[in-house]
Amino acid sequence: MKKAKKILKLSDFERLDPVPGVALATLKRILSSANLFRYMGTTPGDSEASLLERDFAKYVGTKYALAINSCSSAIFLSLLGAGIKPGDKVLMPGFTFTAVPSSIVHAGGVPVLLECNEDYCVDIEDLKKKAETAGAKFFVLSHMRGHTSNIDEIMKVCGQRGITIIEDAAHSLGVLWGGKHVGTFGKTGCYSFQSFKIINAGEGGMLVTNDEELIVKAIFYSGAFDRVWSHHFVQSKFFEQYQNKLPIYNMRMSNASAAIVRPQIKLIKQKVKIYQRNYSYLLKILSTSPHIHIPRRDPKEYISPDSIQFGLKGVNRDQAKSFMEKVRPRGLSINVLGVHQDNARVFWNWKFLNQTPQLPMTREILMRTCDMRLPVFLESKHLDYIGHTIVQVLDEILSSRPV
Repeated sequence: MKKAKKILKLSDFERLDPVPGVALATLKRILSSANLFRYMGTTPGDSEASLLERDFAKYVGTKYALAINSCSSAIFLSLLGAGIKPGDKVLMPGFTFTAVPSSIVHAGGVPVLLECNEDYCVDIEDLKKKAETAGAKFFVLSHMRGHTSNIDEIMKVCGQRGITIIEDAAHSLGVLWGGKHVGTFGKTGCYSFQSFKIINAGEGGMLVTNDEELIVKAIFYSGAFDRVWSHHFVQSKFFEQYQNKLPIYNMRMSNASAAIVRPQIKLIKQKVKIYQRNYSYLLKILSTSPHIHIPRRDPKEYISPDSIQFGLKGVNRDQAKSFMEKVRPRGLSINVLGVHQDNARVFWNWKFLNQTPQLPMTREILMRTCDMRLPVFLESKHLDYIGHTIVQVLDEILSSRPV
């Protein structure tokens, strides 16, 4: 079989979406005035960060939103606001990014990892078992890479046991479950604006909630001192109750970052359509190979796939490593998670945990899971090249035929 002409290079998969021009104009105004600090001025309308909170809450449909410096901080503040105590057990999926267990540890909690299935979602039976036996009070539900676990079943299991759900929706901006935004089902939802997310601000995060007391506590924890809480679009008796009662961790977002984020909210719908089109196009090619497992998506899930994950069927570790090494010279930035050295998305590399959890099903799945970004610039010619190159290289490895 003739090798396709190379039309991509590894650096293409690092390409980022440009910041909209309107953001640059706002940013220039902020820089000229030097009002970078979010608590400059006297009213919420004086602060780009406060305006972002207002607009983001409206977009996802929650009462409150808090702009901060990262999604990790949002998880940390959510746990504190929900009342975590040192040593409390916190459930979380075994497949996620290292920032999730790190945030739990930062808040004083003890991560309890759950098995994930080959569709990259929480294994409900393992959740039921550990919800009964682990004594956990919280569940940081991470929708890793935008794969939405069965929220209906998870809400039922946790609701019956009084377990507070905090959603890590870092990869799920624009994703809906039954027509409702993922990140708005739990006590809080946590979003990311890091460069490789659908909104690119370099760094940044958002905490959303409908809980009045929690948002007040989170505002104080995030870095509200004196009485600057009046700069938020939040009216609450709890501000007086908690004044000077809580420590602050200085996790605020600057007005400069907010100026970059806010206009990109309007671009989410358009970008989601592009991601969906490219994902569907590529899946059609990959599904022609008997050696590739395509994860199932629940009919209730409206997806926003800015990356793609798929499994290699019938391969051993050496073959999986060979696949990763062979596609790279062809310009494809694909990592086989379990064999990519020091990958922060596999649980056995989280050496800061007291001991490595025993998750045999998740381990086996990650050893053959491929992970690749789908940058928004990709066109059908790129997707054809990517898909057919993957199929050809995998066929070469498993059949010993030259490509």
